[in-house]
Amino acid sequence: MDTQQQLRLVALVATGGAIGSVLRYGVSGALSRTDFPWGTFAVNFTGTFLLALLFFLSLERGLFSPELRALLFVGVFGGYTTFSTFGLETVTLLRGGETLLGAFNILLNGGICLGAAFLGAGVGLLLAGGQTWS
Repeated sequence: MDTQQQLRLVALVATGGAIGSVLRYGVSGALSRTDFPWGTFAVNFTGTFLLALLFFLSLERGLFSPELRALLFVGVFGGYTTFSTFGLETVTLLRGGETLLGAFNILLNGGICLGAAFLGAGVGLLLAGGQTWS
């Protein structure tokens, strides 16, 4: 792939990312009116469902060009929710018979990365002046 093609793909990913981020902001904001983060759940659910649906439909029928895949799969869905990529990669591993790798992916992303969020929150609170969980 030459430099011009790479730059075109980067521009498509950036454009898609901007679209996905604005969609996330709108959907999440419209649904986050209670104590529970329904907006985040809605974004993660719809993004994961739509990415898997379009990816496997495209895979089976060859529907999308590499440019459209970059715009949609990496750009739009990457800006909308990265949870969708985690979901798709896990399903792809399990579908391909890679049960242990699929379980490992769930453990790492669902467990360890969540633990990293707690760790980051704790360190951030500590650096902010010794705040504790309250």
